[in-house]
Amino acid sequence: MKTKYLLIFTVICVFLLASCASAASTSMPSNKSAVGVTSSGEVPALAAPAPTAAPAFAGASDTTNGTTDATTNTTKQMVIQNASLTILVDDPSKSLSDIMKMATAMGGFTVSSNSYQTYTSAGDQVPTATVTIRVPSDQLNAALDQIKALTGNPEKFVTDESVSGQDITQEYTDLQSRLTNLEQASDELTKMYDSATKTDDILAIYNQKLQITEQIEVLKGQIQYDEQASAKSAITVQINAKATSQPITVAGWQPTGIARDAVQALLNFFKGLVNFLIWVVILVLPIVIVIGVPLYFLIRWLVRRNKAKKAQLPPLPTQK
Repeated sequence: MKTKYLLIFTVICVFLLASCASAASTSMPSNKSAVGVTSSGEVPALAAPAPTAAPAFAGASDTTNGTTDATTNTTKQMVIQNASLTILVDDPSKSLSDIMKMATAMGGFTVSSNSYQTYTSAGDQVPTATVTIRVPSDQLNAALDQIKALTGNPEKFVTDESVSGQDITQEYTDLQSRLTNLEQASDELTKMYDSATKTDDILAIYNQKLQITEQIEVLKGQIQYDEQASAKSAITVQINAKATSQPITVAGWQPTGIARDAVQALLNFFKGLVNFLIWVVILVLPIVIVIGVPLYFLIRWLVRRNKAKKAQLPPLPTQK
């Protein structure tokens, strides 16, 4: 009887052990897969992130780079272009008016203008003018062509021309970035100010916000100036009369260069000498005649009278 129960107990134990072995063998692969245990019992390196996570991160990176590149590419290049001209025209006053009207017609404006009188080498008085205008940058070349056309012959009567440009794209971008940061700081200070309860904290936040507000206004002014300077180019024009540069002719010869300057200096010397003699004859000589002659006779009479008085005095006694 005991043997029978022992056999039954043994069968039950074998069955239970077989069941446990089967369960263990069934669950073991999943555990191995979870920890990455290979069939040889070695532990490999940590597995890479799941394939689904990698594309998501790559996509975010690509989006960020794409946004940065798009911002860089869409940033408008800003260049300040200025020009200066010296031209010779028949009537500087009329040309001055024409240039100012041209600037207005192009959507620009006149910054300053000045007209005055000058003299030619022959002593003739002629008008001269200077003007500074601003025109849209994309019409700078057209404006220069119209100004030079006022001379009638640009190759001969445009004596000086220069165009300069300054790229301020990087400076403009930096200013905008600084402005954005300051505006964000100002918003944060506003929130802190609204939530502050202590008087000291309120005053400190107020002072900081005041300083940041001043910096924001300065940056806005610089940005506005850069935008206006790059949108409209400045042109400064010196307008002289053609009569001021007429060549010197001496018996059919027109000297140039140093010879021309020397001849001009000689002519100016003789002209000055003649002008001096004219002043002497017309101004000095009448003054000498009207005032000098009577004064001469008066002095002469006084001298003679003094001599006559001395002659009438008795001689001084001599000592013995």
